[in-house]
Amino acid sequence: MSFTVYAQTTTPAANRAPAIALPTSADILTPTSPPQPWIHGPKIFGVRPGSPFLYTIPATGTRPVKFSADHLPKGLHVNADNGQITGSIEKEGTYQVTLNVKNSLGRASRTFKIVVGESIALTPPMGWNSWNCWHADVDQTKIMRSAEGFIKYGLDQHGWTYINIDDAWQGKRGGPLNAIQSDSVRFPDMKGLSDAIHKMGLKLGIYSTPWVQSYARHVGGSSENADGSWDPHKVGNGGRNKKELPYAIGKYSFAKQDAQQWAIWGIDYLKYDWAPNELPETKEMYDALRASKRDVILSLSNNATKSLIKEIPGIAKYANSWRISGDISDNWNSLKTHGFGQTDWLPYSSPGHWNDPDMFEVGANGGGKPKKLTANEQYTHISLWCLLNAPMLLGCDLEHMDDFTLNLLTNDDVIDVSQDELGKQAVDVATDTNTDVYAKPMADGSWSIGLFNRGDADTDVTIKWADLKLSGKYQVRDLWRQKDLGAFADSFTAKVGPHGVVLIKMNK
Repeated sequence: MSFTVYAQTTTPAANRAPAIALPTSADILTPTSPPQPWIHGPKIFGVRPGSPFLYTIPATGTRPVKFSADHLPKGLHVNADNGQITGSIEKEGTYQVTLNVKNSLGRASRTFKIVVGESIALTPPMGWNSWNCWHADVDQTKIMRSAEGFIKYGLDQHGWTYINIDDAWQGKRGGPLNAIQSDSVRFPDMKGLSDAIHKMGLKLGIYSTPWVQSYARHVGGSSENADGSWDPHKVGNGGRNKKELPYAIGKYSFAKQDAQQWAIWGIDYLKYDWAPNELPETKEMYDALRASKRDVILSLSNNATKSLIKEIPGIAKYANSWRISGDISDNWNSLKTHGFGQTDWLPYSSPGHWNDPDMFEVGANGGGKPKKLTANEQYTHISLWCLLNAPMLLGCDLEHMDDFTLNLLTNDDVIDVSQDELGKQAVDVATDTNTDVYAKPMADGSWSIGLFNRGDADTDVTIKWADLKLSGKYQVRDLWRQKDLGAFADSFTAKVGPHGVVLIKMNK
């Protein structure tokens, strides 16, 4: 691959950090989407009885595109112009639907299963979170511009859905419910923001904590005072021990009030952040969200440590995802530490309940400054998270998207690895000093395979059919290049670049 070298030219050469090889257009592997219509995204969607339903059919193709759906259950309808399916379903059950799109160049259809019951997030959520881009410097205008970036760059056409506000949106507790209100300067109209994002076919997420105070020193979900009052000047810096404020659970909880407020605003996703994640607070928030009569993904952060892994079976009954690591950074050491070697968590991943090694570090930081991962490392990042069934949450500036980043985020062959209905997390079937082979069974009987090179030089990486208890000839497809490579007997070998991956699909 060809790279452009980036370095701080204002720093004397003797004191410079090593140059960062940033991706260029020459590193793009994903072919351009064809002009004919094509439907993407998951083939399954979970919703609870009576909950508001919003699903936007992800489809590429030259606009205008017309949408329709056959056999929609009673209570749902589809907007022919934007593909938004809305309404609600009262009766539990599994409904087999056919989604249709057409434009001036053709038409396409796809089966789609709607499961009405207690489970949501039947495939890993796909969206964006504000923290890695803006940290505490976030406001309503930036969130709205980020949502507009989803539409401008067509990410919604590939299944990217959630726009999530992280810490620092909070104002004071109050209002009719005595719930946390949005900061009147930063977020003057949270309900209006939510309505605008829903109108775009996207969904809105928010942040909170069961502690008295959040990491960014804003009001939390509990208090030492019965009225919920909180004074940031009196609680001090404290510690993360439960006996110390402000990073501790207060005597009085306001989970129910806050969940009701989020439902009024139309919130769809909650990042619930404290350490360590434990069962009592998880169940309390789950119950509060269920009582609000709105489907809200419950995502735990930061984090469920390995010392508490025995609690995960209990937590997994209620949470849709849980962090299995600390915060990720945009460097190779952080990436490989977060992504590889997470076998201990594998038994707890299942549809609706996902292990979360943290957000993506691809693209640009706030203001457009590139993140510090090479092209190979960014391909590894996306490929590994897809194989691990990790939540797919971007942390980049959606107003500064280059062609290479779009190539990472709009490859539907790769996204399908994440959004597969079977929901089986990949297993590391062959590991060596600097190489790993991750294999994931797919709902159609095929296998998605990641051939990874953690080393600093090109190396050959091999998948042996025997490692999967298979034999004979299999067709192999390169997923990043969307290219069929032919039939191979008993094994497949690829030369993989430093810190890179070759992501393939095997099929009879």
